[in-house]
Amino acid sequence: MSLPHALLTSLAERPGSGSELASRFDRSIGYFWQATHQQIYRELARLEANGWVRSVAVEGARGRKRRYDLLPQGLEELARWTAEPMDPPAIRDELMVRLRAESVIGPSALAQRLTEMLSLHRQKLAAYQAIERRDFVSSSSDRRRRLQHLVLKAGVDFERQRITFYEDSLSILEDDG
Repeated sequence: MSLPHALLTSLAERPGSGSELASRFDRSIGYFWQATHQQIYRELARLEANGWVRSVAVEGARGRKRRYDLLPQGLEELARWTAEPMDPPAIRDELMVRLRAESVIGPSALAQRLTEMLSLHRQKLAAYQAIERRDFVSSSSDRRRRLQHLVLKAGVDFERQRITFYEDSLSILEDDG
């Protein structure tokens, strides 16, 4: 996945300024695709140079605030990218390497790190569940809402799986025998 397509998706949902996009990104797409605010602003400039978005100055705003709108060419690019074949995501997980290292070198402070990470995954799961209770209390027949809910449920499932994996790992690491 690429940042340009994440931003095009966000703009297809609703136009906004760079700061609004960065904030929305932090609250939604940012849960599964990370980008700094600087990366977002740089990419918005590239999207505009490609003719996929246009920006207009926001009247009365302080500084050089601009609002970005998705252009038809940007929507065409998003449709092209969405239909393009994709490979299954490769697993590149530092935890797996650390567990393998622990198996070779013996006890280390890894259990403490995993306990910390377990807490973070529990917090993220709680945040996802709060979003679900707030935004998806009733089932919807609206395709857009159902797809958004599906993405959220994937995050919930991921966090649950990670919590189980961390608990299982800690059980082994903390076993004396």
